[in-house]
Amino acid sequence: MQLHISPSMRSITISSSNEFIDLMKIKVAARHISYRTLFHTILILAFLLPFVFILTAVVTLEGVNKCSSIDCLGRRIGPRLLGRVDDSERLARDFYKILNEVSTQEIPDGLKLPYSFSQLVSDMKNNHYDAKTFALVLRAMMEKFERDMRESKFAELMNKHFAASSIPKGIHCLSLRLTDEYSSNAHARRQLPSPEFLPVLSDNAYHHFILSTDNILAASVVVSSAVQSSSKPEKIVFHIITDKKTYAGMHSWFALNSVAPAIVEVKGVHQFDWLTRENVPVLEAVESHNGVRNYYHGNHVAGANLTETTPRTFASKLQSRSPKYISLLNHLRIYIPELFPNLEKVVFLDDDIVVQGDLTPLWDIDLGGKVNGAVETCRGEDEWVMSKRLRNYFNFSHPLIAKHLDPEECAWAYGMNVFDLQAWRKTNIRETYHSWLRENLKSNLTMWKLGTLPPALIAFKGHVHIIDSSWHMLGLGYQNMTNIDNVKKAAVIHYNGQSKPWLEIGFEHLRPFWTKYVNYSNDFIKNCHILE
Repeated sequence: MQLHISPSMRSITISSSNEFIDLMKIKVAARHISYRTLFHTILILAFLLPFVFILTAVVTLEGVNKCSSIDCLGRRIGPRLLGRVDDSERLARDFYKILNEVSTQEIPDGLKLPYSFSQLVSDMKNNHYDAKTFALVLRAMMEKFERDMRESKFAELMNKHFAASSIPKGIHCLSLRLTDEYSSNAHARRQLPSPEFLPVLSDNAYHHFILSTDNILAASVVVSSAVQSSSKPEKIVFHIITDKKTYAGMHSWFALNSVAPAIVEVKGVHQFDWLTRENVPVLEAVESHNGVRNYYHGNHVAGANLTETTPRTFASKLQSRSPKYISLLNHLRIYIPELFPNLEKVVFLDDDIVVQGDLTPLWDIDLGGKVNGAVETCRGEDEWVMSKRLRNYFNFSHPLIAKHLDPEECAWAYGMNVFDLQAWRKTNIRETYHSWLRENLKSNLTMWKLGTLPPALIAFKGHVHIIDSSWHMLGLGYQNMTNIDNVKKAAVIHYNGQSKPWLEIGFEHLRPFWTKYVNYSNDFIKNCHILE
C-alpha cells in the first residue's frame, strides 16, 4: 500500500502495492488547502491506515481474499465496520428462537409425520411449510424415533433375558446323550476317582477346587483350562457338585474324558447326607415361596414403568431375575465347610469362568485369619464393571439395610474365591446368611433382588481378605468393550452376565478365550452339533 502526493499538491492517492488499483484518491483545490490542513490529513491517515491493514489481513486469513474488486472487499468488510450480522448467522439465530418456541407446544393429534428425511424435504416443498411448521414436524419426528428406539431396546433386552435363561439345544442334547451312555456303558459308570485315589479327596497336601454346576460343557471347560494352565496338574483335585437330573451325564463325561494327572470327583446333591431339609430350611422356603417364584418366573414387564427406566437399569433388573438365583446349586457355596469337613483350604470356581494362569500360588496366600480371599469390585479401569459398592446391591431405603450397612462400602466378587475352611468353621457365617434370607423373604424381597451375592456380602462382612485384581477379571458376559490386553493377562476371566460364551448372544470377540478349551473332536459334541 502506497501514498502518492502530486507535485502540485492538488491530489493525494492511496494505491495498492501493484499500483493497478487506487484504494482512495483525494483531490483538493489549491486555494483551499494549507500546509496545516495537509499535515492534519496525513496525521489522520497515519492513524487509520494500520486499522484498515489489520482488518484487510483478517478478512484475507478467513478465506475471502478471492475478491477481485473494491466492491467485493467492501461487502466483506462493511458489515464488520458497521456492526452488522451475516445473513447466515441471523437465520440461525431466528431458527433457534423458533425451535425454543415449538419445544413447549403441544403436538397436534393426528399430525401426519414423514417416515424419512427425504420425505420431510418433499413435504416441505409440496406443502410450503413455514419455519415454525417445519420445526414442529421435525420435533414430532424425533420424539417418535426416540420412542421407537426405546421400545426396540427394551424388546431386545427382554429377548436377551429369555435367551440367557434358556438351555441351548446342543447342551441339552449333550446331557441327554451322556445320560443314556451312563445307563448303557459300564465304562461311563466307572468309579470317580478310581479306588486307589479315594484318600486324595481329603488330603490337604493337594489343591482342591470346588465347582457347582448343571452345565456339563461349561464344567469341562473349567476343569480343562485349570489343568492345562497349572504348573502342578498332578496336585489338582476337582470336586464337582451337580443336581440329580444331571449327575449321570456329568459322571459319564469325566469318566470317558480323563484329565489325568488331575483327579475329578463328581457328586450329586442327593449324595450328601448333610443336605437335608432340616439343615437348609431357608433354601427350601426360597424355592417354594410363591412370591419368589413369581418374581423369577413371572412377567418381567408387568408393573415396570419403562418411561422412567433407563435400558441399563432395566437390563440389571432382568439379570437379577435369572432363575438360577433360586437354585440350590447356586447357594451350595455357603455350605462348603459342612460338605467337605476334612478339607482346610479350597478354591471355589463358578462354571462361567476360564482359567488362563497357574493358580498354584493361591494356596500360598496368607489370608491373615480371614475366611474369604476375593477380588474387590469398586476400583479398576472399567468404570462400569469395577464400580460396585453396596448401594448397587441393596435397597438403602429399607430401615434394616440402612442401619447395618454402609452404601459406600466396596463390594467383592464371587466366581473365584479362596476359602480358609478352618477359619470359616469358627464363625457364624452360615447362620447370618440364613437369618438375612429370612428377613428378605419377610419383606417380600424389598431388601435386595440379586441372588446369592447380597446375603453373602452381609454374612462375610469382616471376613474378607482382598487379593490382587489380576487373579480374577469380571464382566465378560455384559461388557462388550472389555480390554482384550487385560483379558489376556488375567489368571481367571469371568463371563458373569447374560452373554455366556456358550450362548449365541455371547460376544464374538470374547468367545475364543472360552472355546479354545472345548474338545470339538469329541463324538458327543460333534453329534450334538456343538460347533466351533
